Amino acid sequence: MEDEEEFEVMSEVHLGCPPDSHGPHLSRFVISPPLEAESSRFHKLFICESSPSNDQSIALDEDGDLVLPRRRMFAKQTGRFAHSFTLTIQHSITSTLRDVGLQVWKAELVLSDFVLHKMCTSSDFDGTVSLEIGCGTGLVGILLARVAKVVFLTDYGDEILDNCAQNVKINSPLLNPLAVVNVRELDWMGQWPLQNSLSDCKDPKRYSWSSLDLEQVKSATFVYAADVIYKDDLTVALFSKIERLMSMGSKKVLYLALEKRYNFSMDEMEVVANGYACFRRNVREGQEEETKEAKLVGKRIDITEIPQYVKGYERGQDVELWEIRSAS
Repeated sequence: MEDEEEFEVMSEVHLGCPPDSHGPHLSRFVISPPLEAESSRFHKLFICESSPSNDQSIALDEDGDLVLPRRRMFAKQTGRFAHSFTLTIQHSITSTLRDVGLQVWKAELVLSDFVLHKMCTSSDFDGTVSLEIGCGTGLVGILLARVAKVVFLTDYGDEILDNCAQNVKINSPLLNPLAVVNVRELDWMGQWPLQNSLSDCKDPKRYSWSSLDLEQVKSATFVYAADVIYKDDLTVALFSKIERLMSMGSKKVLYLALEKRYNFSMDEMEVVANGYACFRRNVREGQEEETKEAKLVGKRIDITEIPQYVKGYERGQDVELWEIRSAS
């Protein structure tokens, strides 16, 4: 299994990036509402109030240029124009399987579209405490930090967490100045609650949890995850953590986006999506009979009804978005 985890993989999202690039790459994702979804709330959230003030920190790209969200104008066939902004994400172009969180994946962009649409059409996420599991580059959580009160971005491994923290810094002008964004380590195979990881000392380990953090997580109402279904042992561990998390404090809703990935099975002698099958063993749809295995119940969200805010990627036919709650 260790040899398998050392294979290099590449997200379809990065197919246009230079293959010989060394070190982190910066991709700029243009975000604007489709014409039919234009709203004053989008403009208020991301255009009027997202321009950096003089006291906000700035970041530079590899060429020494400023990296800041900025306005752009896109012509429409009707002659109207729509405002947009740019989200800059640092990522790797390829990675080993164990470090897939260094890349941006398709389901992460679909979940971003969903989050953006909810933010622009409702106040459901306003002032909330939110937790993203397997946050990777942090793209979804950075968007949420425009309206949420507290956002926890969690993943495993210093390299992934360092990259995520850098993306938070790069996009700091976009964040709500009143929001708190915490980058924290969460090992799905480890203990939960994180009693051995609590750090209230003056010089805590990077990305460790404090007792205040855990109290805030208990009050979280929304949990998010994207592209976290790819290895069965990790999927089982993930849902064990989610089940425990759902039982803590206030009622929680998990929004999970995934992409079905197919491979040829010698046992079944056909092409199967084993990772998706493992996911479905842990989550039952509302109309299905209850089983002892599935302690979580979910319903699929029709992503064709979600406008595409993030430009420059193809959703394809194999991405699904689920709303998941505790079966109890």
